Amino acid sequence: METMRERFVDVTTDLLDHDPRLALLLADISADPFAPAARRHPDRVVNVGIREQLLIGAAGGMALAGMRPIAHTFASFLVERPFEQVKLDLGHQGVGAVLVSAAGSYDWPAGGRTHMAPGDVALLDTLPGWTVHVPGHPDEAETLLRHAAADGDNPVYVRLSNHRNATARPVEPGRFLPVRRGRNGVVLAVGPMLDAVLAATEGLDVTVLYAATVRPFDAAGLRAALGERADVVLVEPYLAGTSAGQVNEALADRPHRVLGLGVPREEHRHYGSVDEHLTAYGLDAAALRERIAAFLR
Repeated sequence: METMRERFVDVTTDLLDHDPRLALLLADISADPFAPAARRHPDRVVNVGIREQLLIGAAGGMALAGMRPIAHTFASFLVERPFEQVKLDLGHQGVGAVLVSAAGSYDWPAGGRTHMAPGDVALLDTLPGWTVHVPGHPDEAETLLRHAAADGDNPVYVRLSNHRNATARPVEPGRFLPVRRGRNGVVLAVGPMLDAVLAATEGLDVTVLYAATVRPFDAAGLRAALGERADVVLVEPYLAGTSAGQVNEALADRPHRVLGLGVPREEHRHYGSVDEHLTAYGLDAAALRERIAAFLR
């Protein structure tokens, strides 16, 4: 089964072949599958080694020179470790890049806490102007990657994961997709959480919205999905409640309730499989159904 990361390699290799403005920066991660692209474009495929601050600094320099850089490594090394460079070399300089992560919140549990980044989207929320895509399937990842590469000079984060939904959805960057209609509240499923949310809400009279883009937040799409009850459940594959502020802002003019479900702040130290982490965080279908139903009763 193809992963989002494998699709990223194929799509980016194709983009490099057809767009001379694009450049790819690596920090050892995924260097081998990009070797053919590096041989064809040695001036535009650069592996800086395990130097993540340099990875972002070089991306900023290329952007200042008029290029569209794509920088890639694990999420914890792409957003958290070089955050000062993300803030200054991109944001303060007023230039953009496409940051494409892998590993996410709990994709490689055996890697331990150093390879987990449940706070990456929340951290980027401290900076202005970022677009954040969270695809739930390789086909969606391709759509969003191609959009990001062509998105002018804007800063874009594409969060890839081994955790995925069974089928792709017709995602449109920046828009929430209604997947199921109901009257008693809205459950907003982000990226790879959609399948579990659909299983958890089977038979419940709720609307299920799907978000493959979370920034900018589709406030109009959320408002249009609400019925008489302004109850919203967020199910995010990263830090619980990351988008609660965006929901509150979107519904500031009407009484509403928000339940944020996701990865807790407390560290889960028993590293197992992805499924075991989902169960530990209460993000499997059975636990989600219990928590969602209790909130909406």
